[in-house]
Amino acid sequence: MKAILCNEYGGPEVMKLTELDKPQPKAGEVLIRIHASQVTAGDCNIRGFSFVPKGFGIVPRLMLGYNKPRIAIQGTNLS
Repeated sequence: MKAILCNEYGGPEVMKLTELDKPQPKAGEVLIRIHASQVTAGDCNIRGFSFVPKGFGIVPRLMLGYNKPRIAIQGTNLS
């Protein structure tokens, strides 16, 4: 499957189109096919780390990932 990965904080240039292995569902799980995903302004703010006021840099980094985003594939709305 194809996915756009964001393995570091920064602008749109840090996003890379990558070919990933198809996930294998475990017992009690279902594999669904996704045709499109939406990347919102919130995803862009997290990637660029532009929403953090001065002096609060460590708290969001602990929540979202210190050196890179904890979740590499962005987009939450699926179709």
